[in-house]
Order: sequence, then C-alpha cells, then structure tokens
Amino acid sequence: MNSQNAKPPTSVARREVLTRAALLPLFLTFTGSAAALMESDIANAQLRKTSMSSDQTDHPPSIPGVRQRTLNDINGLSVRVLEAGYETPGRPAVLLLHGFPEIAYSWRKAMPFLAEAGYHVIAPDQRGYGGTKGWDDRYDGEVASFRTHAFARDALAVVSAMGYRSVAAVVGHDFGSMIAAYCALVRPDVFRSLVMMSFPFDGPPAIPFDSADQPSKTRPPSLDAQLAALPRPRKDSMAFFSTPEANDDMLLARQGLHDFLRAYYHVKSADWPGNHPHPLTTGSVQELATLPMYYIMDRSKGMADTVAPEMPSPKEVATNSWLTEADLAVYVRSFRRTGFQGGLNWFRCHTGSIGLADIELFTGRTIDVPTCFISGAADWGAYRKPGALERMRTTTCTRMDGVHLIDGAGHWVQQEQPDQFNAVLVDFLRRAE
Repeated sequence: MNSQNAKPPTSVARREVLTRAALLPLFLTFTGSAAALMESDIANAQLRKTSMSSDQTDHPPSIPGVRQRTLNDINGLSVRVLEAGYETPGRPAVLLLHGFPEIAYSWRKAMPFLAEAGYHVIAPDQRGYGGTKGWDDRYDGEVASFRTHAFARDALAVVSAMGYRSVAAVVGHDFGSMIAAYCALVRPDVFRSLVMMSFPFDGPPAIPFDSADQPSKTRPPSLDAQLAALPRPRKDSMAFFSTPEANDDMLLARQGLHDFLRAYYHVKSADWPGNHPHPLTTGSVQELATLPMYYIMDRSKGMADTVAPEMPSPKEVATNSWLTEADLAVYVRSFRRTGFQGGLNWFRCHTGSIGLADIELFTGRTIDVPTCFISGAADWGAYRKPGALERMRTTTCTRMDGVHLIDGAGHWVQQEQPDQFNAVLVDFLRRAE
C-alpha cells in the first residue's frame, strides 16, 4: 500500500509521532537494529500522514503565467505538472526535469521567461517527488521503478500526454540531468536537443571487449572500501543516500526539516565560502577526499549532522534573495509530506546493479542532438566524477554547443542566477532550432 494515498489518521497527534521518533535510539539499544528500523518506518509514515491532515493539497504558490495540472495514467502515476506558455497553440515545447532534493517549483524563475520567449514550458514533479502520486515510498518496495529508464519513460509519457510528438529540448538539473541525457540518448527523435545542468553525463558504461580469451580480472577494492580505509574514514554521499537510514536522517533531522534543508541548499550554493571547485586530476580516493564534506562525508556522520555546522546566520537568511523563507517553506511542506525515500531510490539504482543493465545496453552510443552544459562556477557537481566533464564535451556528445559556468552561482544555478541562466538557455535553444 502506498502510504501517500492513505487517509491520514485522526487519532495520532504530531507530538506523539515526534516523541516516538525521538525514542528510536533507546529502542534500538534494547530491541536490535531490525526492530528499530521497523519502528522508524512506522513513525516516519505516521509523520507524513499526520502532515497531510493539515496540508492535503500541497499546492505550490501561484507563479505569474504558470498553471498547475495533473496528468493521469502516466505509467501508473498521477503526475503534477507546472506549465507556462500554454495560451498559444503550436508553440515548441521545452521539458524541464528537476533535481534532488527539489520539485518542479525549482523552475519558477525560468518558466515565465521561457514562455515569454515563445515556448510551451512543461515541468513535472518527477516520480518520487512533490504532488506526483502512485509511486512506492518504501525502502524495501519496488526499487526498480526508480531506475533511470523508468524516469525517462515518464518523461516520454508526459510529452505524449501533452499532445507532442517531440519537444524542442529536454533540460535536466542534478539527477534530472542524467534523466534528460538518457532521453536524448535513447529517443533523439522525441528530445531534439539537450541541456544538462550540474551533472555531466559521460556516456553509457563500457562493457568488456575482446575478452573471450583473456583470464578473469581481479576486481579492485570498491570505492566505498577505499574511502573507509583512509586515515580519516569517509564515504560517498551517493552511497549514503542508498542506505536505509538516509531518509530518516534528513526527514527527522535533529535540527528540524526546515533547518536541514536551509543548510543543505546553502552549503551547495555560491553563498558558502568553501566552494572553490576545480577539475580533479588523478581520481584517487585521496583526491576525492578533498571534495567538500557534502559529497565525500565523514563515515560516522549522516547528511543532517554534516551540514548542520554550516547553517547560515539569521542575517544571511534574511538577505538571501534566491531562496526566501517563503520559497523554502514550499520545499519543507513538500518533503514533510512525501519524505525523501522516493528521490533516494534513484540513487540506489544509479549506484548499484539495478539500473546499470538498462544503460549498458547503449554502451558505445553517443548523444547526437545539439547539447549544452550549464552549471554554476561555484558548483562542485561539474567535477564530482573525475574526467566526466571533458569526456562529455569531447566524446559523448557529438554536437556539443558549449559549456557555461555562471559566475555567482553554485549548484542551484537556475535559482541563484536566473537572469544569466535564462539568457544562456534561450540563446542555446535559438541556435538548436
């Protein structure tokens, strides 16, 4: 049963749910980790259900020129979509795919501009996020439904439901960049140009070649094992996002969900003084360990404790124009209702074998539609995977138009520097037509 769609209990008060969550460490001590995880799942689900009782609709605030609608029967989902430029029939369409932890609302500063430029702009809440319903929110549920292939099928179905045989461009941010790249790789006839943001796609993974007469190779230690063996033991944030405890760590953060998200968005933005990204040269674990702690974490910490010391000051919050308290409240309401597990399940597929087989089918294939890459100059995401940006530019994408690193922006480039981002995006769309 999908707990999103269940009726919220009226007999469980929020304070009772939070009390139960606070007692989980004590419960773990006496009854063991398996029982504690079960209790955590129950408390977590009840917290989300209780939140729904006071926020059933979870509608984002009104954005001038943007309307909301629901598309039914999208691969078993009811998909919430924001759209702009819908008033004039026959416009070329642009599909916008958000990242983690975001929703379609993250495109609020781009959609009116694109509509003014003559496009029909379509931005869905992706599977596992926001107002889209029908997905499995369990850790031990239908994890394979969150592989990249499934997200790309959702994108194709949304385009078709909106009455388009093809779109002028698919634009993806963060993990949405991976989905967008896969769309263009597999269906270039539908997704006629590609914009990747903050997450360079360097092509499908290679498979063994000319190996029939070669002896089996000994696998090297995993990245996780190598990071764990460092003098200061570390772990990759993507690996952490794949663990059973990741959802509760963030949803039930000791500092509260609001402060967790504020710190997480802050530390990956240009506002955080520690972001000075540069290409990695060796790709060794020692070099990876120099990345910011939100990417290569201390092994003993979760994400909530990792970002807590970097919480911006009240003055910094008050002067933040790219993510106001009203904007942040939209994300807080959304993730309080859904939790993070839907979004986290993509990381489980991406870092494990579940989603690898789909992508391996296209090994050696290139992306042959007009492509550009946009990121913030202060975004480590462009360099997180050593060499990926250069491989994307020179090998994977045969019609690479350009790489744009926007000053004054970090990971949330379309929100931090919307004017510069919008200008670069529309300029590319015009050239790609």
